[in-house]
Amino acid sequence: MAELITVARPYAEAVFRLAKDEGRLAQWEEALVWLAATVREPAVDAIVSDPERTPAEIEAMLTGVLGDKADAEVKNLVAALAENRRLVLLPAIADQFDQLKQAEEGVLTAHIASAFPLTDSQSAELAATLKAKYGKEIQLEVSEDSALLGGVRIQIGDDVIDASVRGKLQAMAVSLKS
Repeated sequence: MAELITVARPYAEAVFRLAKDEGRLAQWEEALVWLAATVREPAVDAIVSDPERTPAEIEAMLTGVLGDKADAEVKNLVAALAENRRLVLLPAIADQFDQLKQAEEGVLTAHIASAFPLTDSQSAELAATLKAKYGKEIQLEVSEDSALLGGVRIQIGDDVIDASVRGKLQAMAVSLKS
């Protein structure tokens, strides 16, 4: 997974700079979301991954799905990715673009994995604590993971805060082995 992100990052940064310079962040975001959703579909993934398909065929299919959302620059991105057989990167590019856009807007997304459902007050307290730590507005994406046993695991960009019981038990096991 880290490899895809590493390869996708330069594409996302280039697209973000272009979109920002042209004042078209929303249009690019919409196109990338559509493209990412399209290549996530198993039927489309099979076509995109088929070595017998030409890059031109794949490009035509994807830009056809986008319709009027596919301006010349979006088509250029799709063509470059198709030519290099890197269309699998589109979901990672879309995610990276979204992170760059949110950072530009002063918002960070915190992915919270919790052993139990968080109450509204717990979510608000967690968001306030993270806002104080990072100095930006925090958007929470909360999911449940019973494997954590208790507590939470927070990921914001590359930062991970593991305050779960499972994480503490693993840290204890590592320290006992040392």
